[in-house]
Amino acid sequence: MTELARRFRQPGPLQARALRQAARELLLAQASHWPFILRTGASTGYARKRPTEHLLRFTALYDQLSKRRINQPWLAQIESSDNLFPDIDYRYWR
Repeated sequence: MTELARRFRQPGPLQARALRQAARELLLAQASHWPFILRTGASTGYARKRPTEHLLRFTALYDQLSKRRINQPWLAQIESSDNLFPDIDYRYWR
């Protein structure tokens, strides 16, 4: 995320959306409740699936930003499903 934030100092509107979503995905993958759920043994399949899903999304956004080819329909879909921290500022990672 630090690399992306430094590389895209003045992103266009679509790039800024993708950067904000990448930041969200990273935070969601690192959420403290996943290890807790795994430790307690409740919903372990879900607790394994979700961080992986967020990391895969982050990686896809990283690739799309790097290639400057953002899949706008897919971005809109994941923005609507996981829009925690709607005003997140990806520049925190600079």
